Amino acid sequence: MKLSDFFTKYRSYLYVLLSFLCLTPWVSPPIALLTGLIFALTLGSAFPVFNKKASKYLLQISIVGLGFGMNLQDSLRSGAEGIYFTICSVVAVMLVGVLLGRFLKVEEKTAYLISSGTAICGGSAIAATAPLAKANDAEISVSLAIVFMLNALALFIFPVLGHYLNLSEQEFGTWAAIAIHDTSSVVGAGAAYGEEALQVATTVKLTRALWIIPLSLFTAFFFKTKSEKLHIPWFILFFVLAMVISSYADIPKEVTKSLTSVARQALTLTLFFIGAGLSRQAIKSVGFRPFIQGFLLWVFIGIISFCFVCFF
Repeated sequence: MKLSDFFTKYRSYLYVLLSFLCLTPWVSPPIALLTGLIFALTLGSAFPVFNKKASKYLLQISIVGLGFGMNLQDSLRSGAEGIYFTICSVVAVMLVGVLLGRFLKVEEKTAYLISSGTAICGGSAIAATAPLAKANDAEISVSLAIVFMLNALALFIFPVLGHYLNLSEQEFGTWAAIAIHDTSSVVGAGAAYGEEALQVATTVKLTRALWIIPLSLFTAFFFKTKSEKLHIPWFILFFVLAMVISSYADIPKEVTKSLTSVARQALTLTLFFIGAGLSRQAIKSVGFRPFIQGFLLWVFIGIISFCFVCFF
């Protein structure tokens, strides 16, 4: 039996095995997405119906769980000083991102997801807005791949740039929190720069993450068809509830930390499902234009956030 025939015959078992591996701490979200992509492109889809439903609902459950890792009081307190810039930067990135997408002829939902991830908090923002925008697996996967790729690049480049530009830890922490997409990369870059930079970067990033709520509501309205009633996304309401419980209820930190950890692993598994649901035809239809949009938008937020930190 040929090796390809062997894998095709036992791809269902391999699918289950890889799914369990994605629930372990050894597999990161980008690796899970990449593994799913490789699986789909080499072996095809194992359980297409299950894969589609599981990725949809598990994505929403993961977002709710991440709410237990946010403290509303700390986020609002840390964001009070830069609230006007936060509003302007989020709106500006969304507008520029959508316009860039139209100019580059990127599919509307893909351009919107990339803009959402760049404006707020990377993969979490994409995960929250994707179901509301009714995005398909190809659009979600490409958007996530672009964000994860730029995140990995930023983790190494930003500390070097910060030292070269002679930024203080306060300045670097603020800049990194605004210009780097995902919270994990923000924390990594801040930790590499210094203890104060880490604290500033973490609190500012959590403040921006609160914008998932209004952006999700806007997304539900923006992508609503004329004949469709506006439905409030239930998972966003539960996300807010989880955040309020985490902030005001007397729950041990070990419990909220465990819930957040489970949510992150569930999100990792979701990314595997999303990647495994793709096809060669779907990826070819996307093209390289979304990568150009994501890179230009990343440079844009990097420049305007640097100017804000250094000159205002």
